[in-house]
Amino acid sequence: QVQLVESGGGLVQAGGSLRLSCAASGRTFSRVTMAWFRQAPGKERAFVAAIDWSGGLTWYADSVKGRFTISRDNAKNAVYLQMSSLKPEDTDVYYCAASPRSTIEAGPYDYWGQGTQVTVSS
Repeated sequence: QVQLVESGGGLVQAGGSLRLSCAASGRTFSRVTMAWFRQAPGKERAFVAAIDWSGGLTWYADSVKGRFTISRDNAKNAVYLQMSSLKPEDTDVYYCAASPRSTIEAGPYDYWGQGTQVTVSS
């Protein structure tokens, strides 16, 4: 069992930066792939970034490559998403998720946080 709580969202101007954090509880945190997804009202949840259990492998959506960086600290049971050069189209609710599989598909992610709102103004 893994419980996830996101923080760090907010309002930022285009070109600015934000760092999202996801605090996890559960003894199996270090064994799961962690990911960030985002979702706008009326749209499907979209993959943003993922990191494997060791932190050695990462995956990014094409739309965020070079701007976002995912990282994790297994000692702190935490995963982060550093977002830079933010654009208005990055405005969404961002969700942290955990899966025993390394995948960019939302289906295999068994555990989800409640989400944190990111709003980028133009």
